[in-house]
Formats: sequence, C-alpha cells, structure tokens
Amino acid sequence: MVPLVFHPIYSQLNLPYRHRFPIEKYQAIRDALAGFGVPSQHFFTPQALEETKLCEVFCPAYIQALCRGDLDEKAMRRIGFPWSEQLIRRTLTAAGGTVLAAQLAMKHGMALNLTGGYHHAFADFGAGFCMVNDLYLAALEMLKTSGVDRVLIVDCDVHQGDGTAHLAKDDSRIITLSLHGEKNFPHRKQLSDMDFALPKGTADEQYLDTLDSALSLALRLYQPDAVIYDAGVDVHIDDDLGHLHISTQGVYTRDCLVLNTCKQQGMPVVAVIGGGYQRDIQALTQVHLQLFRAAGLAPMVTSPIA
Repeated sequence: MVPLVFHPIYSQLNLPYRHRFPIEKYQAIRDALAGFGVPSQHFFTPQALEETKLCEVFCPAYIQALCRGDLDEKAMRRIGFPWSEQLIRRTLTAAGGTVLAAQLAMKHGMALNLTGGYHHAFADFGAGFCMVNDLYLAALEMLKTSGVDRVLIVDCDVHQGDGTAHLAKDDSRIITLSLHGEKNFPHRKQLSDMDFALPKGTADEQYLDTLDSALSLALRLYQPDAVIYDAGVDVHIDDDLGHLHISTQGVYTRDCLVLNTCKQQGMPVVAVIGGGYQRDIQALTQVHLQLFRAAGLAPMVTSPIA
C-alpha cells in the first residue's frame, strides 16, 4: 500500500478574486483519486503542527508573529497571502501532512502528501506562498529513524528551493538537490549542495538527462538513506509561471525516474506535489496526477499525453 496524506483544509482558504495561488487543486486531486477507485484506507488525515514544536526548529519570534497575525504588511506581501486564522490552520496542517507522510514512508517505503513543497520558507521569514518549510521538517523527522543518517531532498519544482538550502546548509545529514529554472523566482538563489539551473525553454530530453545525471551523482557522492521528493509541475509547458517546456509525458517520466530509483536503491521516499500554476484547475490536476500514476495509483489520465 502507498499511503496518501490529505486534509480538506488543504483547499479551504478564502483568497481574493483572481489570486495567483490555485487553492482548489488539492481537493481536485483527492476527488480524482477517489474517482479512480483508490480505496479510503490509503488516505491518512494529518494534524496541525503545534506552534511550540515549530519554535524548536525555526525562529520563535517569526513563528509566534506568524501564528498570531503580528507580521507587518511587508512580510505578508513577501509571503503573498492575506493573513487569517484560516491561513494559519491550513499552513500548520499542510506541514503536518508532510511530516506524517515522512513517518508513513519509513514504514511503507513510499508515501505521498497531496500538498507540500513549501521550500521558500526560511527560519525567520516566509516568501513565495511558503510560511513553514515542510521539506526541512520532514528531513528531520526521517533522521529520527535508526539507520537513517543522511536524507536527500530532490527538489524538481521550477523554482529553486532557496529556503530549504539555507536551512540545511550547516547540516551534513540533509543533502539538497535543486533542479530549477535559471531565470525564475527567487531572484537571489541560495547555495544548495547540488544546483542544476536550466535555461528558459528547456524541453523533455535535456531536462530528463540532467535529472538522471543529477540523481546518479547525488547517490554516488552522498549515499543517502532516504529521499524527499518535491514533484512540482510548474515545469510544465502550459504553466503560467514556469518558462520551461516539459510535456505531461515528461512529467510522468520524471516522476517515474525518481520513484523507481528510490525503489531500486531500497530508499524510503516521501513525495509532495509542489507548485503548479495553471489557472485551468482541471488541466493542472491532470499534470499533478502524473505523480500518482508513477506511484501506481492512477491510470492514464490524458489521451494523448501532451
């Protein structure tokens, strides 16, 4: 069984009209999986993380101000959401979902969270729709398991995982690999352990060759015991914010490459769906579903694949 982590709050956030963040996509993915016949026992419901626990990992002043609505207007603009109690409940539950998925991956070999990938969150500020860095928290969680001495974070979102890179820069147990658009957000990149910056317009062949080489190099150099995979689909050719030219088939092949590599190496892997910004929620959902198809949970969903 491949555990899936979901909470309805993932898609419960009141946003201004035409807001850039596609909040509806999480419920749409859940509904599509149910329509494919994925049984209810595959789904696990996360709890919201406690503020006090987050303060043990991140800057307490930031976490407290975030949770209580005391961040200034500039800080909230950098995050990209208007503050609300609903936003905080959703944020803490989404991060809790990735931590739960990490725990389940250690038991089952693989687990997927139907949100996650908030990789622009730093210890003391949020940015780019990210407030709490769930990838870093998941890595710390996996490191609690006996025999797990090193965790590799494979970030294939089109935007560099700057917050994750900065958080993990002094921790040799957490290896950060980012495959991202060279000229995309964030303008100021951080130094990951391994960065692969791709030019605008990169298509399937170059993208997949780069990822294959990057994975092989990371496994050889660092010999990780577990993997966290950010399967962002903002690399897709139709994404409004991506600027790469990766097809739906390319996304599927990418996801298969990462998941199958982990399986072949006997490494537990937790995957999150990451970014994706098509305004057409139905079309966006089809691209995100390639991850679940690669995990054996969904049939072919686009015919033909673009």
